[in-house]
Amino acid sequence: MNKLIGKIGFDSNKKFYGFLSVVMSGQIIYSAFEAFKGTFYNLLLDVLSIDNTQMGILFTLIGSAMFFYIPAGWVNNRFSVKSILMTSLVVRLVSMMYIILFQPEFAILAVIAGIWGLTDAIFWPAVVNGVNLMSGENNKGMAFGLLESLRRATEMSMNALIVGVMALVSGSILIFKGAILFYTLLIIPMIFCVWKFVPENKLEVKEGENKNKAALQGLIHVLKMPTVWLAALTSLTVYWTYITLIYTVPYLQAVFGLTTSQAALFGIINTGAMGVVAGLVAGSLSDFVFKSSIKMMLFALGLTGLCLLGTILLPKTPDMLVMNMVLLMAFSFSIFLAKGIILAPIAEAGVPEQCSGAAMSVGSFAAYASVFWAYALNGWIIDSFEKVAAYQMIFGIGLAVSAAGMICAAILLVVKRRQKGELAVSAA
Repeated sequence: MNKLIGKIGFDSNKKFYGFLSVVMSGQIIYSAFEAFKGTFYNLLLDVLSIDNTQMGILFTLIGSAMFFYIPAGWVNNRFSVKSILMTSLVVRLVSMMYIILFQPEFAILAVIAGIWGLTDAIFWPAVVNGVNLMSGENNKGMAFGLLESLRRATEMSMNALIVGVMALVSGSILIFKGAILFYTLLIIPMIFCVWKFVPENKLEVKEGENKNKAALQGLIHVLKMPTVWLAALTSLTVYWTYITLIYTVPYLQAVFGLTTSQAALFGIINTGAMGVVAGLVAGSLSDFVFKSSIKMMLFALGLTGLCLLGTILLPKTPDMLVMNMVLLMAFSFSIFLAKGIILAPIAEAGVPEQCSGAAMSVGSFAAYASVFWAYALNGWIIDSFEKVAAYQMIFGIGLAVSAAGMICAAILLVVKRRQKGELAVSAA
């Protein structure tokens, strides 16, 4: 076990357990609500006694985290990863138990969703900052790849467990309610693990210096760093292109007439299982082959662009269905390679450790900003154009965005190389 932990870059068992505690807290907090929206959407509506519009409002409020990522950078500088994770987990535990016990009306659910959005703006940067701090200098890619793979594998397993129990026992609503309660209670041992294994990363200040002011200065310093913004823009292009992946299943249904069951099976593989595998592969390639998550990102985005170009150019005749599916699976694997290490370039942007929390907040803001326009844009395209032309346009946008990401990654490599040269000259 010790040898395995050492091989993936962790210098002690405690550090590895701390890393696992950070990663799993970043999944368990979402397991009793957000993780259900794909597999158990209709059951969630029934349990909460709300309609589709109201559910959309709830997820919009949760998504309001985007507006608070930058100011949350101050919080992540000022307070330790450990304290932020524990506080956020307690907030989710209390609010979920309130929902379970009192089954509140929609207005109360909306308030809770707003609280979750605000909490998530602080919590998620703390998760990725924890991954950064728990990992060594030479295993950033592996650490972020494991974050992606472990979270996806956990979500798939936990949802599959519910499906399995429902298949064996009647009363799906009762079982689903029991699963919500059980997964919510898992937050308690998660809080204990964070308390026991995650060390304090306290903000160090000079004697007489105010910690609040120092945290703000750290945030301003990060906002002025070109390398942070180049890494953040690269991450933005990755997530924007990743959103394109969601449209591969409806594309096959609309253009090639796949049945619902065939499309569902393809979707499980292409948007689920592929992410579990690709995260581990991305981490290994990043650390052991490319020796840089930025170079790995450049390669993955290039592969993504080639797959999308092939999909656009490939004939849409029935006999080409298998070839289209192969290309789309290659696209899925390549974009998951990039998404698996989506914030790792931030960790390589030369940010002082004291400011890493703010850097991860800025990175999270940029990386996930595309949710504000990509879904709406793609939906408008599908509604406004003939089906083949619509999906060609969506894939074309994905191709252009991945190319832009390659440019950002290449510029970041040049800037870092120049900075390294300047440091070598000044040291001499």
